[in-house]
Amino acid sequence: MISLKQNPATFLRSRGVALLTAIGLGAGILFVSMHPAHSSEAAVVVAPPALDEPVNGAHQETAVLAGGCFWGVQGVFQHVNGVTKVVSGYAGGQAQTAQYETVSGGQTGHAESVQITYDPTKITYGKLLQIYFSVAHDPTELNRQGPDSGTQYRSAIFPANDMQKHIAQSYIAQLDKAHAFPAPIVTRTDSLKGFYPAESYHQNYLTLHPDAPYIAINDLPKVENLKRLFPAAYRDKPVLLSVTSQQ
Repeated sequence: MISLKQNPATFLRSRGVALLTAIGLGAGILFVSMHPAHSSEAAVVVAPPALDEPVNGAHQETAVLAGGCFWGVQGVFQHVNGVTKVVSGYAGGQAQTAQYETVSGGQTGHAESVQITYDPTKITYGKLLQIYFSVAHDPTELNRQGPDSGTQYRSAIFPANDMQKHIAQSYIAQLDKAHAFPAPIVTRTDSLKGFYPAESYHQNYLTLHPDAPYIAINDLPKVENLKRLFPAAYRDKPVLLSVTSQQ
């Protein structure tokens, strides 16, 4: 499958050899400076869902969403008030194939996903979906997002229960009926067979590597769009994942 990302393990191991050489870093900075940052998936203002979960006292819930490369999606939701943890990982396939190199082949059924833990008294499932559709990705792109293509980059929601499934399907129908996007929404609602955390080098990637050209071009603008379009939901300091807490 086609991706303009490098293998992150190789990327991180080689930062002192290739990407952080004077030539590599200089070329990356020059490219970004000559091309003002803009996300491949432009933000779209969408109405909140007409149907949302009831608020019944403080507790934690989880949501699993897929919207292209998990670096940017994790980075967006780490800046959302009410979110307490965001893990990059894989959903849609089997446990034995939940490794980056295998998933990247596009044949495992997995999608690069994030698992969001949140307090519904501060941010509801419906509000998370509004952010997901508005700034985190483009829900009209089939089996791709921006520069990356393959089923592992598909737009998909993995409901944790029937209520989440009903909210997600109702919201997709609402947005399509309102013609919120210039093309039909292709986001799937798939059964959650399991969520498998990604390798540690994927976690907090946007925060740890803001100068990487891929992040600067494709993902940082999403965080800026979150701040601009959802100021009440935005938190400046991201809630980062402790590597020891990802399993």
